[in-house]
Amino acid sequence: MEGPAIELTSRQLQIIEIVKKRAPISGEQIAEALNLSRPTIRNDLSILVMLDYIDAKPKVGYFPGQRSVAHLGGSYLLKDRKVKDIQSIPVVIRETTTIQDAVVTLFLQDVGTLIICDGDGKLAGVASRKDFLKVTLGNPGAVSMPVSMVMTRVPKVVTVSPDEPVLDAAHKMIFHEVDSLPVVVPGGAEETVQGPEVVGRLTKTSIVKLLLDLEAKG
Repeated sequence: MEGPAIELTSRQLQIIEIVKKRAPISGEQIAEALNLSRPTIRNDLSILVMLDYIDAKPKVGYFPGQRSVAHLGGSYLLKDRKVKDIQSIPVVIRETTTIQDAVVTLFLQDVGTLIICDGDGKLAGVASRKDFLKVTLGNPGAVSMPVSMVMTRVPKVVTVSPDEPVLDAAHKMIFHEVDSLPVVVPGGAEETVQGPEVVGRLTKTSIVKLLLDLEAKG
């Protein structure tokens, strides 16, 4: 007979997902994926091994335990949910927008990342709060620069399609350590020159809301 269920922390759930995706993986690699030190997650790893959510072998690393699939069974329901089911309206600016106006938009819309498009509405890049912070610190003149000077450009931008499973999109977010992804569709033959067309935005918050909804219905 099983004992009472133990609620895992968000970091422990992240560790399980990282192990499932990248096993076998060392503790150092898990810590690096979380931007933490190995000692910081030592207790989390011990708990997860003890509870059999992950397992470990000397000189091999960590890999999924027997209970991880059962515990994360709800996540497998996300395979049946498409990005288009939970995507939100994208917060888009033009690549000619000044950094000052972009920062204003960032805070007015309460988002962490802005999607940047060219004059034809094609994806040109993305820029985060960290990008703006790095360029403006100690550089007052940066506010008049266009966002094209600081954005991450296509094709380095990580994107998802509307028909992609939410679970796959969540894996992308964890692996690339981003909080949101542009939802795009092919832009046609000219996409080799221009980026794809932006049709939405997927955020971690949207995925969490979906998980909570699935949990409530379960």
